[in-house]
Amino acid sequence: MTDTRRTTVVVTGAGGGIGAALARSYAERGARVLVNDLDARRAEAVAADIGGIPLPGDASAIVPEALELLDGRIDVFCANAGVAPGGGPEAPDEVWEAAWDVNVMAHVRAARALLPHWLERGGGRFVATVSAAGLLTMVGSAPYSVTKHAALAFAEWLSVTYRHRGVEVHALCPQGVRTDMLRAAGPAGDLLLTPTAIEPHEVAEALHEAVTEGRFLVLPHPEVAGYATARVTDPDGWLGGMNAVQRKLEEGART
Repeated sequence: MTDTRRTTVVVTGAGGGIGAALARSYAERGARVLVNDLDARRAEAVAADIGGIPLPGDASAIVPEALELLDGRIDVFCANAGVAPGGGPEAPDEVWEAAWDVNVMAHVRAARALLPHWLERGGGRFVATVSAAGLLTMVGSAPYSVTKHAALAFAEWLSVTYRHRGVEVHALCPQGVRTDMLRAAGPAGDLLLTPTAIEPHEVAEALHEAVTEGRFLVLPHPEVAGYATARVTDPDGWLGGMNAVQRKLEEGART
């Protein structure tokens, strides 16, 4: 399944940013791409640009209609839609619930709908856009950090459970990417992400390299591997370093 010619691909949250870049990169490689986004105009614009099929709507519920539009076959599902609310425990329940629904449960619902087809035919590819926050954390956003850890855990579970039955899973974990989400990240994004931010198309290329090499973890920012290692091998040192970043943000907010 590394040859994308005649492959059918669904990309959620594909109206811009990483999702649009994934859709475009698959289309350029000859795939038939279905473009999903909550914003119908953005989905239709990207689909028109790449010769794809637009399917506006909630990413959690599109698999049945996507299967119809793609003649009963989805080879690759890119669970890319995501939200990044700020705040901590004080954030309202509805903010936490929205983050769980989009960042985690949309992946679960898609897998629930896809797995019977993939297991029957012996193959399928699930790409979860997780973010480096799933391996590390994001200061200023507990809902984002917690749900991205859960998204990574679910992707790992899928791979552990189904890889011997032909289901290939990839966790896409970039740091800063020049998208609307980064522009909305505020001071924390400016401090942590903007200096090393990359373009969306670089994230798409990193995914295709990982697919070719058969790698689960996709790190468009290779340095994330070192940070993740430090987090596991020296948790107190890592937590202290991240707390220093938090304090720097708080000091900046007071000046």
